[in-house]
Amino acid sequence: MKQLLNTVYISEPNMYLALKGKNLNLLKDKQSIARIPLHNIEAISTFGHQGASPALMGECMEKNINLTFFTSSGRFRGRLTGEVNGNVTLRKKQYRLSDDENESNKIARHMITGKIYNSEQLLKRTLRDHTLRVDANRINQIINRLQESRAAAISCVSLDELRGIEGSAASSYYSVFNECILQQKEVFLFRGRNRRPPLDPVNALLSFSYSLLASESAAALEGVGLDSYVGFLHRDRPGRTSLALDLMEELRPVIADRFVLKIINRNQVSSKDFIVKENRAVILKDEARRNFLKLWQKEKQKEITHPYLKEKIQWGLIPHVQALLLTRYLRGDLDAYPPILIR
Repeated sequence: MKQLLNTVYISEPNMYLALKGKNLNLLKDKQSIARIPLHNIEAISTFGHQGASPALMGECMEKNINLTFFTSSGRFRGRLTGEVNGNVTLRKKQYRLSDDENESNKIARHMITGKIYNSEQLLKRTLRDHTLRVDANRINQIINRLQESRAAAISCVSLDELRGIEGSAASSYYSVFNECILQQKEVFLFRGRNRRPPLDPVNALLSFSYSLLASESAAALEGVGLDSYVGFLHRDRPGRTSLALDLMEELRPVIADRFVLKIINRNQVSSKDFIVKENRAVILKDEARRNFLKLWQKEKQKEITHPYLKEKIQWGLIPHVQALLLTRYLRGDLDAYPPILIR
């Protein structure tokens, strides 16, 4: 159980949520392990198959406390809300800002700044930990280029300009991504980003991890009452969760890329885990996909100190916390959206 920004996150299995007086009462094996006054809570999010008493659900509706249910893997299942709820006002604000390119740019440029910063930090960590095994001069050149792109992103004045900066920065970053791969180079050779379909094992892993991250980001946004289909950088397209794609930009290096590099460099994937289809697409075998998901879920349980909140949280909660910070900005509680910046 973790309480952040007046939201309670419950990920422990076999937990039952009940009402005790005017408190949220958390029960495990019929024993109370925590009580939290409901007047201190704006929302409750559960991950897994926790149950909730009718009395608690009634009290949450009465007090307009969102009770949101996610699967243990992070998929959005549903949300219980009261008769009067601020989500309508929040979404109307989201739609207004999305229609205004200048306002959209104010949000998107912080997300892209975060993405570029986190890309820099991933490369710096590789350089720091493996100086003698990588092309240090080349990586330093790219880090300098990313720093220039980051400065340009935070001061850019249009979405088109921002997209150009982001594209150039991504191209630079991927140009040295192969340097971060230290094991099984004969199998996991990265020559550049390709997708739809991925044409090599590294791109297959990246595409799968990005797909998982997009799904979890969409769930996090729906959980706080935002419309995951209406974005700021990514514009509306039928069937596309544009806001989730916006949110995951800053999360790609710190969650997806970092994870893919870890399982490659720890030899947790190998050549036998992939198949090549007739159209040259490289995909994970079924058993390898299950193993990937198991490792992904395990990684999400690890803790990190959130640089903005200065509190420890699980990796898996990062999309949820960032979605919550975005709502704080949209409601006027923050002067700017704070992207997550991981050293």
